[in-house]
Amino acid sequence: MFKELKEQVFRANLDLVKYNLVIFACGNVSARDGDCIVIKPSGVEYDKMKVDDMVILDLDGNKIEGKYNPSSDTPTHLELYKAFPNMKGITHTHSNYASHLLKLVAR
Repeated sequence: MFKELKEQVFRANLDLVKYNLVIFACGNVSARDGDCIVIKPSGVEYDKMKVDDMVILDLDGNKIEGKYNPSSDTPTHLELYKAFPNMKGITHTHSNYASHLLKLVAR
């Protein structure tokens, strides 16, 4: 379920590390498809994370798929998706410098 979107979210999360926008397991990327979101799992280190670790939730925060808990930032992501129905992705960073925009292809 949501194979392509999980891959995109996974790769975007790895880009946070690549561009030095996060430290430890802090920060995350999520993306929306209809009434569901895909988000990074909570506390999973980037170098150990796999595509199948991404968590799928409905907009009420109910887990649809995933063995881990979703990011601790999930409530904020969900509120933003509800407030802005056309929003397709969110990037949360912990950069020491200016932020960098990571683009997810809008579906």
